[in-house]
Amino acid sequence: MSTPRSGADDAAQPDDAGAPPAGGEQPRVSDAVSAALGEAARRAGLDPAQDVTTGRAVWAAIGGWRGILESVLPSLAFLVLYTLTSELVLSLAVSVGLALVFTVARLIARSSLNAALGGLIAAAAAAALALWTGRAEDNFVLGFVTNAVYGSAFLVSAVVGWSLIGLAVGFLMGEGTAWRRDPRKRRVFFWLSIAWAALFAARLIVQLPLYFAGDVTALGTTKLLMGIPLFAPLIAVTWLVVRALYPRRTE
Repeated sequence: MSTPRSGADDAAQPDDAGAPPAGGEQPRVSDAVSAALGEAARRAGLDPAQDVTTGRAVWAAIGGWRGILESVLPSLAFLVLYTLTSELVLSLAVSVGLALVFTVARLIARSSLNAALGGLIAAAAAAALALWTGRAEDNFVLGFVTNAVYGSAFLVSAVVGWSLIGLAVGFLMGEGTAWRRDPRKRRVFFWLSIAWAALFAARLIVQLPLYFAGDVTALGTTKLLMGIPLFAPLIAVTWLVVRALYPRRTE
């Protein structure tokens, strides 16, 4: 796949020069998406306009130790218990129970509920599906759907020339969609989006055969190994590349 050419895209995409198309709908849509993505990145601690180190940015993005525990422990508990006992109800109950504990802990501490509540809802929905079908491997189906949706979104945004990363960074850096007039930035945001799409695709490529084989232990293990251990390095690469595109100005 080759990067999109600026000239071809300018002919197909109307708002590179900043002039709105008929009705002005496209800029409103792109601005809204940029704002939503940018605010999400800012809440996650990924604001390239801030003077923070790469390590601190990545640590903030994964939620620190609490974020790691919330992400890993419910899945790890399910994996260990089911591998040792083959008891589906017990394994799911402990997994969802841990997610509930993390959510209550955040309520008590009056900290942000987004990550823990999202994890609780996902764990409960996945457990409900597995209980309904009676198949332990169905506890991972929601994760497949999530990876497919995110991967498709990153891939499509890159191919059509409206990289999701570019939209988020444009909002955070206060340039809107002006990055689309810079061939270098367009190329970089294109390949960053492709990299993120590849991460989600790799998870599906590795894990789906294990799902169809009914190998719950291998499926749970690969899910953990392809989670934060792959997510954190790609966050670091994205952060470093974006900071290189927007060097801090010294007065």
